[in-house]
Amino acid sequence: MKAAVLDGRRHIVYRDIEDPVVGDNNVLVEVKACGICGSDIPRYMDDAAHFYPIVLGHEFSGKVIETGKKVDQSLIGKRASVAPLMPCHECVECQKGLYSLCSNYKFVGSRVNGAMADYVAVPSKNIVVFPDTVDYKTGAFFEPSTIALHGLKCANFCGGKNVAILGVGTIGVFTVQWAKLLGAKKIVVFDIDDSRLELAKKIGADEGFNTLDADFLEKSKAYVGSQFDFVFETAGNQITIRYAFHLAGNRSSVCYIGTSSKDLTFPWREFELINRKEFNLTGSWMSYSAPFPGDEWIMTAEYFAENKLVVLDEFIDTIYEMKDAGKAFERFANPRDVSGKLLLVNN
Repeated sequence: MKAAVLDGRRHIVYRDIEDPVVGDNNVLVEVKACGICGSDIPRYMDDAAHFYPIVLGHEFSGKVIETGKKVDQSLIGKRASVAPLMPCHECVECQKGLYSLCSNYKFVGSRVNGAMADYVAVPSKNIVVFPDTVDYKTGAFFEPSTIALHGLKCANFCGGKNVAILGVGTIGVFTVQWAKLLGAKKIVVFDIDDSRLELAKKIGADEGFNTLDADFLEKSKAYVGSQFDFVFETAGNQITIRYAFHLAGNRSSVCYIGTSSKDLTFPWREFELINRKEFNLTGSWMSYSAPFPGDEWIMTAEYFAENKLVVLDEFIDTIYEMKDAGKAFERFANPRDVSGKLLLVNN
């Protein structure tokens, strides 16, 4: 089969590799669409890949074309997204249903070859089927949606509260949608790009503030008229990570969904806000719960099928053919020039 193979730093070659082996409990997925995740960028631009050569890609959808001996053959022909985590299902954390914290996991596109290829073989339990009314490009957004929903679950989100969301990238737009669907009182978004703020308002945010404005903190708090009860940081940016402390209200919940790849320092008075405001601070890692792969995936599939979740055209910057994966990744040499998801497709 053909695959976009990362042979080294900033070096992707579209070439032939061996077809994946379909084990007894696996299915073979013909990849239709695959998104480039923010976590893929340091694997390409830097030296963050676990090994070389590797095929990246974990945000994807496709068609099931083959099943293993122990798998129901009725899956053949189904459209599906794929939960990329392959936990061991045996360790202490897996036994608790905390699959994201598995101590011996594999991950499609990171620790095993991924979806920037013609085919991927995965365990059948990782398949999340969706109807023909949902297109493959939308199916490639299932994983980012589950990341957002998992963050809300980690923060013990409840409706009727004011929500601040820092960052309006792919994870941010789904955090907005889920907060709206689950009954948020007011949703306020923060970004440095006014067009992203306007996009967020199209999908459910009540207001947006540009963090380059000197008085955005004061204006946002005045807008909600009280305080923010939930703050979700989705960008993994050193500045927005710190802004979360200032936006947090007393006895509120702050959840870091975004992950940073750089060192971060807090002035002590800023860090002391945890004490002074008595807010709860939690992290969110991946998107899984029991029974595997979890409500995050089941709800995402259902809500897309019912058109309660949407993928607008503005979510996508450019669609590339899989053979042009290297060209797509090079766009991130100037990340400010990328205004949405880059999708790779097999036609």
